[in-house]
Amino acid sequence: MRVLVLGGLGNFGARICKRLAQEPGIEVLAGSRSLPAETPFGAGRVRLVRVDMDAVDFPLRLQEFGVDLLIHCAGPFQQQGYRVAEACCAVGVHYIDIADGRDFVADFPATMAARAAAAGVCLISGASTVPALSSAVVDSLARRFASIDAISVAIAPGQQAPRGVATMRAVLSYAGRPFQRLRDGVWRNVYGWHDLRAIHFAGLGTRWGAACDIPDLALFPQRYPTARTIEFRAALELRIQHLVLWGLAGIRRLGVELPLERYAPQLEAFTHRFLDRFGGDRGGMMVRVAGRRADGAPGQATWHLTAPDGNGPEIPCMAAVLLALRMAADGPPASGAHACIGLLELEAFEPEFQRWGITTECSVAAF
Repeated sequence: MRVLVLGGLGNFGARICKRLAQEPGIEVLAGSRSLPAETPFGAGRVRLVRVDMDAVDFPLRLQEFGVDLLIHCAGPFQQQGYRVAEACCAVGVHYIDIADGRDFVADFPATMAARAAAAGVCLISGASTVPALSSAVVDSLARRFASIDAISVAIAPGQQAPRGVATMRAVLSYAGRPFQRLRDGVWRNVYGWHDLRAIHFAGLGTRWGAACDIPDLALFPQRYPTARTIEFRAALELRIQHLVLWGLAGIRRLGVELPLERYAPQLEAFTHRFLDRFGGDRGGMMVRVAGRRADGAPGQATWHLTAPDGNGPEIPCMAAVLLALRMAADGPPASGAHACIGLLELEAFEPEFQRWGITTECSVAAF
């Protein structure tokens, strides 16, 4: 199977290229608008190709490369349309992306369903930490309950783990902007990078977590209709960085339209040069499900993940890798357009967790 990773030189795309290149039967092309003088992949099985997803001839380029599957890693996805997926439909190429933009992923199935069916291809959006891994964890925890009342998800990146400019742009895109979140059965406005809460992460301790806009907030109410509260927060390691972002979000919330995304490269460079030295390389994730057991008694189950040695950025790559490996072994799923929710079980991630020294633990408690 020949796989083109679009954005193959980026923070996540390069990781996916390296991982897939280790598998027999998969030929990996790393696609980028510009190519470096020397390959960052060494003498491996990754071939660099120049390709521009915004070019008029982009579909023809896919045909020329003889691609079977395209993995779209060229974010941020918050302001993108579905041009890449449409190009894949035009030339019969299967498609996976690692999008974490709420509207991008949530609207993907309905928008792309007819094109995918007509082309006979499988299109999957959101093959990343959210909603692919987060939904797999919730599905696993939900087996302990007859009904679910609340879902809380939080991620805690290590300060020294590579972020990338695209990730920084995504983070800044909704800082101080309102979005809808289900709380006590009512859809309420919350503002990006506000609503701070103290969250405990196994292996990391307690961090402040702030509200972020992700696909789960739109997709989980459909998948878990009894849930009355669904929350997601991100918890940065350095409190000073959290406070600065909280303050910038507050200025934008007051109506001052700060062009924060425009300065993502400079902010990323500043953070790397001056702040990363004060943090560590361990990241984490927490998923908590509260509900009612079969006997009606309330309880909650909490799952923790800890990623050492700067390996946290491998986690957003895992779902795309696992889906690509399944396609190579068994062929693609039935044609259609899907958000990556419920497509992978939590057990499928375990070999990848072990590969990177990532540990998980689960606790169950009664109220």
